[in-house]
Parts: sequence; C-alpha cells; structure tokens
Amino acid sequence: MTAAGNWRRPCERSIDAALTEYDDAPLAPFHLRVGIASTGGVFADGFGLGIIGISLNLAAPQLHLNAIWLGLLGGASLAGLFVGALLTGPVADRFGRRAIFASNMPIVAALSALQFMVDDGVQLLLLRLAIGFLLGTDYVTSKTLLIEFVPRRYRGRILGLLSVAWAGGYACAYAVGFLMNALGPGSWRWMLLASAAPCLLIAPLRLTIPESPLWLANHGHAERAARVVHTRIGRHIRAPVIAPVTAVRPGRWRQLFSPRWRVRTSVACIFFACQVVPYFAVGTFVTQVMSALHLKGGFVGGLIYNFSLFAGAIAGVLIVDRISRRSFLIGSFVAAAIAMLILSAASNLAVGVMIVLFAIFAGVISAASNLVYVYLPELFPTDLRASGIGLAVAASRFGSAASTFVLPVIVAMYGARTALGACVAVLAVGAAVCYRWAPETRHLSLEALDRGEVLEQRPGPLLPSGKTS
Repeated sequence: MTAAGNWRRPCERSIDAALTEYDDAPLAPFHLRVGIASTGGVFADGFGLGIIGISLNLAAPQLHLNAIWLGLLGGASLAGLFVGALLTGPVADRFGRRAIFASNMPIVAALSALQFMVDDGVQLLLLRLAIGFLLGTDYVTSKTLLIEFVPRRYRGRILGLLSVAWAGGYACAYAVGFLMNALGPGSWRWMLLASAAPCLLIAPLRLTIPESPLWLANHGHAERAARVVHTRIGRHIRAPVIAPVTAVRPGRWRQLFSPRWRVRTSVACIFFACQVVPYFAVGTFVTQVMSALHLKGGFVGGLIYNFSLFAGAIAGVLIVDRISRRSFLIGSFVAAAIAMLILSAASNLAVGVMIVLFAIFAGVISAASNLVYVYLPELFPTDLRASGIGLAVAASRFGSAASTFVLPVIVAMYGARTALGACVAVLAVGAAVCYRWAPETRHLSLEALDRGEVLEQRPGPLLPSGKTS
C-alpha cells in the first residue's frame, strides 16, 4: 500500500508539472466568448451614455429644459454610475461576479425603452439615474470577470477591446443620432429608445458565462474552479488554487486604504478621474464647445471628434502590449494636455487646425482609455479587484458628473477657452501623480499578486526604453 502510494506521488507530481499555468493558458474559443460578452455590454454602455448628448439638444424645447436641466440630465447617468460602481464592488468581491454580469443588461434595456415615453425632465432624470446605476454595475463586473479569464499574454489586447467597444458605442450613438435627426421633432425619443437594442442583443450570451475561477478558488470552491477551467478552457490547464490565508474577507474598502494597497488605490482613483473628467466634459458637449469657439460646422466637427475617439481606441489596443503601462499612462496625459492647452490659449486658429487639435485630444485620450480596462484591474488582487475598480469608477464618475454639470455653465459665463483651460489643469495633475507613484504591471501574474508575491515598489523615473529604474 505504501509502495503504491509512493509510486503514485511522483507520477502525480510529473503530471501536475506538465500542466500549463492558468495565467499562461493558450487562447481558447471560450476566451473569445467571454470577450464578446464583455465587449458587447461595454458597447451598450458607451451607446447609452453617448446618445444622451445629442438627444438632449432636441428634447430641450419639448421638455422645457434650461441650462441647469441640461447639466443635470447630462450628468445624471454619471452620477448613477458613481453609486452603482461603488456599491457593486464589495458585493461582487463577496458573492461573485456572474450574477450581476448576467442580469444587468436586460434591466438596462427595459429602462432605456421607458425613456421613449417620458413627458418631463423629472421622469427622464430618474430614468437616467437608474440606467447609470446599472451601467456602473457593468463597469465593475465586465472588467473584473474578463481579466480573471484572459491569459496574461493576451490580456492587454483583449481587455483593450473593451475600450474599442466603448468608444465604438459612443461614436455609433452619435452617428445614429445624426441619422435619426431627420425623423423630426420627436426624433430624440427614438434615439433614446435605440439604446435598448445593444443591451438586448448581448444579454443571452452573458447567461452562458460561468463564475470566475480565480474568485471561486479564493472563496474555497477549488473543485468548481477546476471544473470551469477543465470544461471551458482545457484539461491540460492547471486550475488556480489560492491559499485561504491570502484572501481578504471583511472591510474591503478599509483594506484598499491599508498601507499595503493605498498607493495603488490612490493611483487608480486619481488617474481614472483625471482621464475621464475632460473626456466626458468635452465629449458630452463637444458641439456646443466648438460653436462657442466660433467653429462653423460644429455638428460635423463633433462627428469627426467622436470617430477620432473610436480610431484612438483601436490605436490603443495595438500599442498597449508593446510599451510599458506606465509610459503609456504618463505620455497620454502630457499629449492630451498639450492639445487642449493650444486650443485654450491660442486665438484666431484656423477652423481646420481647431478640428485637428480636437481630434488629437480625442484620439490620445481614447487610446489611453485602454488602460482603464487593462491597467486598473491589474492593480488589485482578486478579492479586492471589484472593490478597487468600483471605488476608482466612483471617483472618476463623481468628477466627470460634476464637470459635465459645470462645463456648460462655465462656457456660458466665462467662455469655452476657460473651460478647456480647466481640462488642461486636470490632465496635468494626472500626469504628475502617475509619474510619481504609478507602478508597472505589464507582465504581472494575477495568481502571484493573489499570493502576495508582488511587492509594492515605488517607481523610479522613466528610462528611454520605457522601463522604470
């Protein structure tokens, strides 16, 4: 008996050694299914947020909306996102990602359809808040679930597709609004109704996605984790097994600001907020900003701006795995700030130059938004990941909701150049914080991070190669 046992143990060890680590698994069809399920939801998110900017201009006369109401409605979804993301993170870390991931899109579709029947600003405001809340749940679970399935080698490119999907949804919303504008005074209702379509299309696929194996392993469900890995990815892949002592259970927000994680938490919140504040402030009211700068053809300029967002997102996917995350992050803040600085400080610019500068800003900031989907989840271990993402999303949406509310007021009172100057200041803060504290995560193993093997290191100055000292 003992001899047999001794005979089996070396064989078991040799078989175990032949298995491929979970983080190093080859790309499987299942990974693509998870990618489509996640990107489809993010596309719906971008469409739902993008359609409000153009539809509000048409709805304003019929719903008797003044500048204050326009600001409230423009920022309502972002305010809902703040609450949804903040509350979802700890829930997803404690109870799992799948239930929220599978259920939020059908509910968003129903709420989007109800927008068709609104009679006043209050009804539309309540619906936009509710839609924003559900989108906040998706911002957390889509990033978290996808990164916990995707192999390390493909992580940047596949998670970067979430940025392409979001920008594609945002730009598509603008194009749909442009086409539906011909439907007459009630066209804004059809625009808002259209935002239900992508939610309905992606909902069935989400029902087929199982729970994250990393989350299962962290919560004592090793057999379920192994079953998911072996049936969906391959029997030659080693299922993640995390020592229970490393899992973080109570007080996740307190843990995020503990000495071990507070630098990464602060970087996540600040970089995300400084990126999306100008993104949404300019993007939501780009037509009005261009008109305030006396740029003729502001609507066409806005169309170019939004398609620059889409092109930038694609460019970001192509480069996110080719340079360090840290170099990409800091460089994008600097480049976007320079474009905004010229727009805000230089007078009498030619129309073509102004459109090019807006397009550069849109392309750069959209390319860097890949890091929201790639870099942000890499900052936290599995049992804090959804909470960390949720807190960062909440911080960013608090800033973007406030800026979306304030920007049309600033433009009306002080002019568009002052508003753009404020965006420059926000981008400069983001560059400075990331240069000082942002860690490099390009080759990170999520399992090593969960086991506590990745130590916090203060990044040094950037070297010419894009590495840190």
